[in-house]
Amino acid sequence: MKASDIRQTYLSFFAARGHKIVPSASLVPSSHDPSVLLTTAGMQPFKPYFLGREEPPARRLADVQKCFRTTDIEEVGSTARHLTFFEMLGNWSFGEYFKEESIPWGWELSTEGFGMDPERIWVTVFGGDEELGLGPDEEAIAVWRRVGVADERIVRLGREDNFWQGGPTGPCGPCSELYFDRGPEFGDDSERPGDDTERYLEFWNHVFMTYDLGADGSLTELPMRNIDTGMGLDRMAAILQEVPSVYETDLIRPLIDLAEEMSGRSYDEGGAVTRAMRIVADHSRGAAFLIADGVVPSNEDRGYILRRIMRRAIQQGRTLGLEAPWLGRFAERAIEVMGEAYPELVAERATISRWVGDEEEGFGRTLERGTELLEQLVSEAKAKKTWWIDADDAFKLHDTYGFPYDLTKELVAEEGLSVDDNGFEELMEGQRQRARSGSATAHGSEDRHERVIAFAAAAAPTRFVGYETLRATTGIGALESDDGRALVKLEESPFYAEGGGQVADSGLLRWAGGEAKVLDVYRVGEDQALEVEPSGKINEGAAVEAEVDRETRHATMRNHTATHLLHAALRERLGTHVHQAGSAVRPDKLRFDFTHGQGLSAEDLRAVEDRVNEWVKASRPVRWLEMERSEAERLGAMALFGEKYGEWVRVVEVDGVSRELCGGTHVANTAEVGIFKVTSEGSSAANVRRIEALSGPAAIDWFREREDRLREVGGLLGSPQDPLSGARRAAERLREAGKGAEQAQKQLAGEEAERLVGEATDVNGIKLVASQAPIADQKQLLDLANRVQSKLGGDSAILLGGGEGSKVALVALVSKGAVERGLSAAELVREAAPIVGGGGGGRDDMAQAGGKDPGKLDEALAAGRAAIERKVG
Repeated sequence: MKASDIRQTYLSFFAARGHKIVPSASLVPSSHDPSVLLTTAGMQPFKPYFLGREEPPARRLADVQKCFRTTDIEEVGSTARHLTFFEMLGNWSFGEYFKEESIPWGWELSTEGFGMDPERIWVTVFGGDEELGLGPDEEAIAVWRRVGVADERIVRLGREDNFWQGGPTGPCGPCSELYFDRGPEFGDDSERPGDDTERYLEFWNHVFMTYDLGADGSLTELPMRNIDTGMGLDRMAAILQEVPSVYETDLIRPLIDLAEEMSGRSYDEGGAVTRAMRIVADHSRGAAFLIADGVVPSNEDRGYILRRIMRRAIQQGRTLGLEAPWLGRFAERAIEVMGEAYPELVAERATISRWVGDEEEGFGRTLERGTELLEQLVSEAKAKKTWWIDADDAFKLHDTYGFPYDLTKELVAEEGLSVDDNGFEELMEGQRQRARSGSATAHGSEDRHERVIAFAAAAAPTRFVGYETLRATTGIGALESDDGRALVKLEESPFYAEGGGQVADSGLLRWAGGEAKVLDVYRVGEDQALEVEPSGKINEGAAVEAEVDRETRHATMRNHTATHLLHAALRERLGTHVHQAGSAVRPDKLRFDFTHGQGLSAEDLRAVEDRVNEWVKASRPVRWLEMERSEAERLGAMALFGEKYGEWVRVVEVDGVSRELCGGTHVANTAEVGIFKVTSEGSSAANVRRIEALSGPAAIDWFREREDRLREVGGLLGSPQDPLSGARRAAERLREAGKGAEQAQKQLAGEEAERLVGEATDVNGIKLVASQAPIADQKQLLDLANRVQSKLGGDSAILLGGGEGSKVALVALVSKGAVERGLSAAELVREAAPIVGGGGGGRDDMAQAGGKDPGKLDEALAAGRAAIERKVG
């Protein structure tokens, strides 16, 4: 059975049993779930439903979820089943059904839908745990017996294997796993499910969420019992296609075939070749999916994960003898294999190709140099008969040469060596401390976040009316006072809650006898809560007038619409690889982060700015409408990576310019933006650029300030009405003055050179000058030394020093003949520099050094002179 048929069979089976089929969430988790960098499990996108923070679109759901894990990355390639990217098929019940339905459906789909031999299916169940105070899951055991599983194929396992919990506290419960017996060719008859061997392959886990685990280890039953199941598509394909590993299924085998074709090697060779082909196939496929979901290579967070797997693949490509560029062909093959099921791969084909190509080109140089250095370190370690590489050396490879630490560990492990992890982490932490430069972390923010969530959940949801109006007469649905401030739930609210990059509204609540300033508006799923500072007593249930600060809201709306125009202009100018990587839309300015690998030229910035202003001047209508997400995707609406969207989405369309999924507030016409001005462009992170800009009155104020400064400059140049002409005249005068100064400097240098030549002494046929000069600039001092050497002629040794403030410069020149007699300029500066508190180096004929103690310059020069005299005297 093909992988595509497995997906369809699974989804059709559960659709026929009342399940709503939902699309896979992104590999980049919602910004509301900062607990993980990537989607690592099928249940992760559903956490808000299990925790009761959001209402699911239906009580029964089924899906195929993209997942990515690196916890076992070292195992990828070495075993038959470990992958970084994988797909999880799942069915979910939120209080609808439990073991009595889940287990029989699992058995029915496995044996009838997929045609698996019932005699080869084994199951594991929770066998009890004394610490939890729970016995075996007799309920599940009874159901398995009823569907026909013999007792000898029901294996009881402990808490570690068959009790699921999402963390140290929270929802948890026993689970039951289905295993397929692959036969004696994969292992001995004594093996059993749970042994982590190859014979029994786990393919489906059923989690029965039953309890809430307290901090003290106590269990209380959940008010709503849930079902969470997960079936690995790659593993199921290996079983149904009767192949020995996930790498030989129709999901990955085409990539293995490409590796064979390009390398001329065979997958069946085993050892390093088989492992390398598996790593290249898995990592190139995973990289394509990560890039398609908006991840770009960097040295932080999920960008580092992407960079790590690409660099690991590139390194393994060397094992196969692949000649660059080759990684892009593997990404393209992954798109061909997976593109029908995941159209985002096809849509982002150009972006995938760009980032894969850039990383391969950049890391190719790093890999060559880093591998040479690493081989040298390995040879030295073996020569010393040690079994480790120093943390300092590993850190230098990482910090100076960009060679990933994980790759260093992996390569030295192949040589039977290790690296000092603790020492490396200490060096990394030192680097992080230096980078932080005194930044601090706000303590207690997580506690406050949880308090707001609990407060919001305890009252009826607030209905947001802020798209239609900026003022509403409403009631206080809930109130919680705290030290002069209060959390408030309104029945209806015109206040926009911070989200999608847009800041929260500000404004006032008014009631008979008082008012409250709105300090913040917290987003809690589709709900919200206000933080206010009341003046006067306010009671729950009171009628209030809620009014948004009109001027601030409109300024924010201008900047939000301008952000959409900027996004469109950047994609038009730089290419469709540009995606939003973050934003901050405020009333005073906007900030826009986007994926791009290099700085923008002045021409690019001007073109982008001009294009936005063209659209502003064109008075383009801005519309927003709600529709099903599938319809929005069909219309080409762009989604923000890392943002969570439901099935019903809001699309903001700038006529003829762009369509984006967006819940923010916008002006009705681009003309309301007024004017757009970029104020800065720079790097935000690796492969991410940042633009800050102004619009409307703020941009006008910027231009007026510039105009005032220009007029002031014109006044200083004697041309207040025409500063440009004044600047040109001043530049010409400076040019003429510079010529005179340069001539004077040359004359003074010539005179100083004559003075120093006059101080030269003869030391056994070598003309020696070791003197101070009235120059502390290294370049000028070198120029002076060259003049002295030229005037002296013959064999010479020159050591000059100059000092100013706390700065010292030293220069040494030694002629060819003097070098042949054993003198070295580098040795001279090494002799003199420490005396003035510095250091330096160079060649035998020329060397330079710096220092910070001019008071010891004479002593340093004397030491240099003595060194020369010792050598040739």
